[in-house]
Amino acid sequence: MEKRFEYTGDPILEERLARALHRVIDPEMALDVVELGLVYSVQAGPEGAHVRVTMTSAACPVSEFIIDEIAHELRAELGESAPVDVDLVWDPPWTPERMSESARAAMGWS
Repeated sequence: MEKRFEYTGDPILEERLARALHRVIDPEMALDVVELGLVYSVQAGPEGAHVRVTMTSAACPVSEFIIDEIAHELRAELGESAPVDVDLVWDPPWTPERMSESARAAMGWS
């Protein structure tokens, strides 16, 4: 699996959490948040997870849904009682260059 975001923390969790994030689909784009380049970083360990994400636009009407889905999928891996903090950030701003090649191809942008 190609590394698409910065990861720090328990190395045992890295692949599991990456798979969990790949399950979060942006309903407007019909692509997962990792391939879209929306996930900037994940820190994880026994104390839970902290994730920095962005959206393609500040006017994104599904941002709360995506944030909730990220927390849900990470808790599915870490345990329902695990604290998961999802920060929505705008710096650095998202650009289409953050998308994977397959995501750009799916959008007809390659």
